[in-house]
Amino acid sequence: MEVVVLLCSALAVLVWGFWGAWDSLERMKSQEQAGWLRAESRTLLVIAHPDDEAMFFAPTVLGLARLRHQVSVLCFSTGNYYNQGEIRKEELLQSCDVLGIPSSNVMIIDNRAFPDDPGVQWDTEHVASLLLQHIEANGINLVVTFDARGVSGHINHIAVHAGVRTLHSEGRLPKGCSVLTLQTVNVVRKYISLLDLPFSLLQTQNVLFVLTNEEVAQAKKAMSCHHSQLLWFRHLYVFFSRYMRINSLHFL
Repeated sequence: MEVVVLLCSALAVLVWGFWGAWDSLERMKSQEQAGWLRAESRTLLVIAHPDDEAMFFAPTVLGLARLRHQVSVLCFSTGNYYNQGEIRKEELLQSCDVLGIPSSNVMIIDNRAFPDDPGVQWDTEHVASLLLQHIEANGINLVVTFDARGVSGHINHIAVHAGVRTLHSEGRLPKGCSVLTLQTVNVVRKYISLLDLPFSLLQTQNVLFVLTNEEVAQAKKAMSCHHSQLLWFRHLYVFFSRYMRINSLHFL
């Protein structure tokens, strides 16, 4: 009897999760149409390493494409931790192309001040200064980046957030320029893929992007461009991580 109850409970959770996935598509459209985000904005995705755009932000990039945003990418390092910087720069351009971002809209900073290194703290003011120059030069009116926990807790992700937050909190961003940060979830939610959707729907967030099956395939194709990073455990990440399907974001 206990086994039957457990099986029924598991089935109920699965049905609930997938029902929520279908329902979320309608909710998501309603959110977008309600005006959380302006259509046709000039949006800047600020990341720390090549592959962040696909591994964490693919739902956001593809969701913004639905709104006809002109998305560009500013990557603060070449990802040279294992001396693969040149390879990873090319992989980033290929991935962005899959996601619909032309190479002319991708800026990769190759500066010793911003090494791909979890043991080195990037200078917040230096990050903020370069970021502000890029925002002003390109007429950006929406910045998207990590939240204070950086999704994976990587110190470089957190440094990028700190630079963006400094500009926002000090009122240095151009008038009309908003900031969206990607919500970090706990490790259980991180690896239950689409089953996290009911929890995402129940939590309060400003923007929720959920990919269709076709868009998930596109996100996986973008991630597959990062050949140098596709170790066995990242294949598991691509299959199980909710960040390949769902992004919850908050306005600063």
